[in-house]
Amino acid sequence: MDPAAADRQPGTGTDTGAGTGTGTGISLRQLLMSLGEPLVELQTAPAGLDIVIRSVALLDPEDPPVARPGELVLAIGARGRAAFPALRAGGRDGAAAVAVKLDSPGQAAALSETAAEAGVALLSVRSEARWEQVDALARAALDNAPPAHPGEGVEEGDLFALAQTTAVLTGGIVSIEDTAHRVLAYSRSTDSDEVDDLRRLSILGWQGPEAYLAKLREWGVFQHLHASDEVIRIDSHAELGIRRRLAVAIRSGNRQLGTIWVQEGAAPLTERSEQALLGAARVAALHLVRRRRELSPDLTLTWTLLAGLLEGSTRPQPLATHLGLDASRPTAVLGFSYEAADVTTPELTRTEVTNLISVHTAAHHRSALVTQIDPRIYVLLPQLPPGVDVGTLRSWGQEIADAAHRHLGLSLRGSVGCIVPGLAHVPESRREADRILDALASAGAAGTTVAALADIEAEVLVSELVALLSAHPDIRDSRLTALVAHDSRHQGQLAESVLAYLDAFGDVRAAAAQLHVHPNTLRYRIRRAEQLTGLDLSRPDQRLLAMLQLRLPPAI
Repeated sequence: MDPAAADRQPGTGTDTGAGTGTGTGISLRQLLMSLGEPLVELQTAPAGLDIVIRSVALLDPEDPPVARPGELVLAIGARGRAAFPALRAGGRDGAAAVAVKLDSPGQAAALSETAAEAGVALLSVRSEARWEQVDALARAALDNAPPAHPGEGVEEGDLFALAQTTAVLTGGIVSIEDTAHRVLAYSRSTDSDEVDDLRRLSILGWQGPEAYLAKLREWGVFQHLHASDEVIRIDSHAELGIRRRLAVAIRSGNRQLGTIWVQEGAAPLTERSEQALLGAARVAALHLVRRRRELSPDLTLTWTLLAGLLEGSTRPQPLATHLGLDASRPTAVLGFSYEAADVTTPELTRTEVTNLISVHTAAHHRSALVTQIDPRIYVLLPQLPPGVDVGTLRSWGQEIADAAHRHLGLSLRGSVGCIVPGLAHVPESRREADRILDALASAGAAGTTVAALADIEAEVLVSELVALLSAHPDIRDSRLTALVAHDSRHQGQLAESVLAYLDAFGDVRAAAAQLHVHPNTLRYRIRRAEQLTGLDLSRPDQRLLAMLQLRLPPAI
């Protein structure tokens, strides 16, 4: 728990069958990123961290050592040399990994050597951990595996990733529980000294300090969480070894589905941690609704209808009926993009960015829907309340871009589509958002991170004119084409110099400073360009053509 899971007795009998899972599985790397400290530690992975875990199984010491391909085998009750048969069986039968408990650190070397010989990964489980807690959390990591198709919504993604995103945005240490105080997911902590006993014991499956639980009941914390969706603050208690916390209920309508707890670490929580926590609770609700199947059992239908609406291939009424939306209320689309070249782990970055966008938009607007239509991420904001205008939406987008830069080191561009009168006009808002993102990606809109059309309308139109020229080579000026070709052959900078000169409205000194050359050098380049091609930059029509055509991307 945070506050702690109830004391649960180990299960009886042996489960050697395939565990629950998505059918596609997750990599060992993802499992370790989800669970990690304080639950499990990697000892060896002879096949690397990208092997896929498809199911979880408990192996009782009284049962014959067998495994299935892709299984994570939890070798309960087998310590030291007693775990050798499980490791050898795992390697023989194609298991992805075997998890054991160690009686002493010295056992790790011998077990790792046997695992390496068998060709199976070895995980060590903390001795205090309950096997049923390891089993439950490993299965939860599988059940909440990221979607196989990028177009599916983040709400179908990894609950552990949501916990990690919430930790990043709040600056704290996060646990997500159900209403029985069972830990469903938690964030990783790089410093074990920051984690207090309550969180550690909760993850390991043990009862938290009763004195503290009594205090929570006395202060009405549980009553508040049951009745309200507002964030509640809980002070630290050094005498109990408990640090400061925030908590918020995960709700579906009037029903509580769980709780998110944020423990403060060595540094104070961030200024906007309560807002982030509120958004995280709304995103988490979609996870738990799917798990319980209390509402719409097929969230894939939601994302299919959402993508169809954004693309204009699906009418609005199916999505409105499916989600209970008023199709006639004001709606807008936000768009976000980033350069794939700026990231080293595209899939992980996509999950992190989409989670961050989901948490922020859900904090501002409960009905927000987030999806990805490669390579961009879109937010549909249906049923906008009175008073929300383009300026408000721009500030939401800028807040997201700032958070992505601050927490992920990512330069995120954002656009605000026009506010339209209802869901039927969503494609119009999406098209405007795309036009703005196209312009932001060009040099003409450099320095702007989030914009509405009114902010950069000229840049948008120039970008579209350049795209038109790019698509129609027959309407280009052959002299300008020859100038670019000359630069390409001689590694020259004549075309770049002409464009800088024209952009500076003929101010030679300003253009030269931009190019980091002497003004006389720039004057020579302009004369040389005119002599080589026959251009006459004193003519307005030729200057206009040059300013457009020289913006074309270089031929590959």
